[in-house]
Amino acid sequence: MTNKRDKLVRREKIVYLPLSKIERSPDQPRRRFNSEQLSELALSIRQNGLLQPVTVREDGKRYFLVSGERRLRASHIAGIREIPCIIVNATREELAGLTLIENLQRENLNFFEEALGIANFIKTSGLTQEEAARRLGKSQATVSNKLRLLKLGDRVISFLLSFSFTERHARALLRLPTEEERISALNYIKEHNLNVHDAEKYIASLEAGKKPEQTQTEQYVIRDVRLFYNTVDRALETMRRAGFKADYSKDEDESAINLQIKIFK
Repeated sequence: MTNKRDKLVRREKIVYLPLSKIERSPDQPRRRFNSEQLSELALSIRQNGLLQPVTVREDGKRYFLVSGERRLRASHIAGIREIPCIIVNATREELAGLTLIENLQRENLNFFEEALGIANFIKTSGLTQEEAARRLGKSQATVSNKLRLLKLGDRVISFLLSFSFTERHARALLRLPTEEERISALNYIKEHNLNVHDAEKYIASLEAGKKPEQTQTEQYVIRDVRLFYNTVDRALETMRRAGFKADYSKDEDESAINLQIKIFK
């Protein structure tokens, strides 16, 4: 069965293009590359040449890389002047999806790169989340949850990736409202070496601690009114020690107790 990629690629024609004419694709979701692995690949290319062509899209006199980012970077390191390429006939929108799908199938994107790739694919293709999910072979809920991770911001995401935190850590952080709280939580999780389960519990406790406590109207039932007399006595005694002359009197009838406080000039 012929798939969409087969229709787009002119497989019968491999051309050699100068590296200087190949531009990296703006739709490439991968952002991080292992420098040690690139150096090893560069050594292999220097010794044996580039055995697997990269795929490019032609746009006028320019060529944009579709797949083979690691091979292109390693070829630059190896000092190769030109490399074998397969040219595809497709729009940028079509290739943005193919590039992302290829990376997802290899399972070599981190969660941030995957979310960024999906967001770019939706923006470039004009598809809805539901349509993009079908195209990528994922559920709409999965796509939606991936996209929510981008709300964490570059600083928090950089922290997550630098210390190899997981996507579950990232999702839990979304429960905290500010970047400062998220960074503080990550520092605590790192310092105490919390596993995912304990990290989620810790973040949940932070979230719960920020909820306003329910106020309850407190009702005091004072059965002995003499407690109020004592309060009045203490207040008047304080005034007397401060040099004021003060006193009070009371009288009582069936409906009320009447207190009269006098502060003399």
